[in-house]
Amino acid sequence: MAEKILAKDQLDQFLGKLAEGREVFAPQDVEGKVAWAPLEAAADLLWDFSNSDMSPKDYFFPQTECMMRFVNKADDEMGMIMQAEPELNTPRALINMRPCDAKAFQVLDLIFMQDEMTDDFYWRDKREKSLLVGLACNDPCPTCFCTSVGCGPHHETGLDVLLVDLGDKLLVKAVSDKAAELLAELPEAEQADLDQAAELKKAAEDMVEANVGVATDQLEGREVMELYEAALWPRVAESCLNCGTCTYCCPTCHCFDIQDEVQGDEGRRVRNWDNCMSWLFTVHGTGHNPRGSKTHRVRQRFMHKFKYIPDKRGGEIGCVGCGRCVQLCPVNIDVRSVVNDMNA
Repeated sequence: MAEKILAKDQLDQFLGKLAEGREVFAPQDVEGKVAWAPLEAAADLLWDFSNSDMSPKDYFFPQTECMMRFVNKADDEMGMIMQAEPELNTPRALINMRPCDAKAFQVLDLIFMQDEMTDDFYWRDKREKSLLVGLACNDPCPTCFCTSVGCGPHHETGLDVLLVDLGDKLLVKAVSDKAAELLAELPEAEQADLDQAAELKKAAEDMVEANVGVATDQLEGREVMELYEAALWPRVAESCLNCGTCTYCCPTCHCFDIQDEVQGDEGRRVRNWDNCMSWLFTVHGTGHNPRGSKTHRVRQRFMHKFKYIPDKRGGEIGCVGCGRCVQLCPVNIDVRSVVNDMNA
């Protein structure tokens, strides 16, 4: 489908069509932070922001998610009754998502929907019922390194639609078949619009390239144990607090714990975000912990993203270069420096 043009003064009509049968969410100014929230009007849309403070991962992989409910019946005939949680009732549309966050969902598809034996219904249900409208990054933040990890400021992977801000109008590109009907009535872009978008893309990529990049070209060929036993890990772990900030803000982290919450005869099974920085994450019932030190836990985080996942998922890196962990780490551990040391 050819690229289309959407004038910003026509956004209300576009959003009205987007909201037909869907709930619409977008990054908005919420008490001074850029946070995802239900979108009520086009005037609430943000166009001049680096990225949301937290990724929209929560819409597909909630921080706390009920998986099923159960009732323990006393009479002998009934026993335990288990009831599955209902599917997502109303489809969703997420608009103005940055390309790095959309790319993260494609990475997580490889984790949650690997094959018939590893098919997470809860993830798949939300993914299939969501339309993702991305907003290209024309002014990447200084901590962004997306071009070093298979992504980019105008990347399309994982999106259904990509918007490029041209000032008073938007270049609209359909990426998937889901978007065809939504964009059918928009006028086609002129060559000048395409040229402007191409210039913005090149300028944005140059800005990212000017940042500190991540080199991974040597990691594939290195033996796992060579990296595992590298001398750099105690030095990296020395300043780490194991606070988990890097894992909770990360759009690709996906570790979780499953717990049963019971009150009386009724209960529910929930899964909650967990993180590999926590001592409790790997402690056994016996009290033994195979990752009992900070060094073990810090090493696991970096090895998982930049070695284990690429080795098992066709070279796909478990990081999209959004830079949130660099911005939010309270002791200034920089993922870019650590991975460059691994690579070297």
